[in-house]
Amino acid sequence: MSAPSEAIAVPPLPAVLIEDAVRRALEEDLGRGGDLTTDALVPPGGAAAASIIARSDGRVAGVDVATAVFRMLDPEAQVTVTTRDGGDVAAGDEILRIEATARCLLTGERTALNFLGRMSGVATLTRAYVAAVAGSGARVADTRKTTPGLRALEKYAVRCGGGANHRFGLDDAVLIKDNHLLAAGGVRPALERVRAVVGHTVKVEVEVDTLEQLEEALAVGVDAVLLDNMSPEGLARAVAMVDGRAVCEASGGITLETAAAVAATGVDLLSVGALTHSAPALDLSLELE
Repeated sequence: MSAPSEAIAVPPLPAVLIEDAVRRALEEDLGRGGDLTTDALVPPGGAAAASIIARSDGRVAGVDVATAVFRMLDPEAQVTVTTRDGGDVAAGDEILRIEATARCLLTGERTALNFLGRMSGVATLTRAYVAAVAGSGARVADTRKTTPGLRALEKYAVRCGGGANHRFGLDDAVLIKDNHLLAAGGVRPALERVRAVVGHTVKVEVEVDTLEQLEEALAVGVDAVLLDNMSPEGLARAVAMVDGRAVCEASGGITLETAAAVAATGVDLLSVGALTHSAPALDLSLELE
């Protein structure tokens, strides 16, 4: 894992996005009968306190989401944040402390830890990729390979790790990929059809596997090119061909071990699906006082 780095400030998520995700998660966990164990063992109204503690080093993301879990179960819950989103923790550090009913703490424990651990894991892995390409001028971006229903939260976590967001959905921008090219009959007809339909504010990117496809895309005109599964040598040649006429994005199997070499080719972006589809959750625990 990469060493801790300077904390970054990230604008918070809109409350409506958090509340919707938290409500769905609590409904999933409470099911039709509520928390049978806690309701049987703990009398209502009893006050308690707990802290969420990191069990491993990492970058924090999802504090507001975890807070919303407890406040949805107990509107009077008081939360003190020790480590804010975008900050780093070491094993044993406190992230937040909650004062609420004991029922709230026990019922919300798993849902809060699931959100906070998942989002912090994404932020932590992103932080490692950002550190790997430091000094190159290239940025690390995510993809749409996210958990269904949690895209806004996971992409927020990428920002907490210092990364950049790619498209949030199919309506953000045009990205012509290999199957689109096959359906359209090639790079030129695909770009020409798209340009004839989309508005002037919509960015257009095309995926290319070869320098021949890249040459064709540049001849038609494109805002960005996705250089897919090219070797570092191929990427460097592609960047030279583009010569600043479009944003260059490298994609395809980029790992922490290869990220620096990819970034050194001069590309503007490294898009890494692993940030959201393969990030291990940060190990956390809730300790009831």
